Amino acid sequence: MWGIVPAAGRGTRIQPLAFSKELLPVGSCRKGDGERPCAVSEYLVERMILAGVDKLAFVIGAGKSDIVSYYGAGYEHAMVAYLVQPAPLGLCDAIFRAAPLIGDEPVLVGLPDTIWFPKEGFVELPDDKLSFLLFPVARPELFDAVLLRDDGSIAAIEVKEPGEASRLIWGSFKMPARVFHELHALWKRPERRDEYIGTLVNAYLAEGGEAVGVRAGEAYVDVGTVNGYEAALKLLARSGQADREAERVRLSITEPLGRVSAPVMAQ
Repeated sequence: MWGIVPAAGRGTRIQPLAFSKELLPVGSCRKGDGERPCAVSEYLVERMILAGVDKLAFVIGAGKSDIVSYYGAGYEHAMVAYLVQPAPLGLCDAIFRAAPLIGDEPVLVGLPDTIWFPKEGFVELPDDKLSFLLFPVARPELFDAVLLRDDGSIAAIEVKEPGEASRLIWGSFKMPARVFHELHALWKRPERRDEYIGTLVNAYLAEGGEAVGVRAGEAYVDVGTVNGYEAALKLLARSGQADREAERVRLSITEPLGRVSAPVMAQ
């Protein structure tokens, strides 16, 4: 199974940094007999491997050789390949850079500057259809809100739109290789070239495609801002990081830091 990690963004919301934002240390992790700082992208990678990924495709910018140095040829038992996105042309462009590598295996996609729970979330997504792992947040208009039908199918994705039609956002997604290549073919049409995955999926649904939302997400933090970094540390402290997850909270990076001292519950 492939895991695609789009890591080409410049991280302008949290600059200046002396390294790629995907390597920002957040919390710690045990490797071998010791404990060391954990790069934020490792949380996504470990969740992918837990779900069965054995091949990782990092899509990086031209100046992000530090990611190659950090991950090298593999992580745990997963092989790592690198593809370069020459210019920041959006999430869709980054994801489809991996198209030449994708054969007939399922594909997982996540954002390497986020931390979410439960760590087994990818396992909840089916293998045979496009599916999104959903999380409740306080300010869905700052993310991509997902509108669900009663049967769990996705009616539409609202890309950073005002309003509260849904408090559920997508955090990661999974699809069979067939759907990956269908989306790629749709995106390559001259009239499309979508920047956001949400608008592409809406076009896919309009042409008869199917997607489902799985409400298995409990906590989601975007670590790409200073507020998000602080919220991530609080989330990990309450969740016990990798080995103590009994006490989980729902946090949104959209809340001011002064209000993150208590759990921010999704409505």
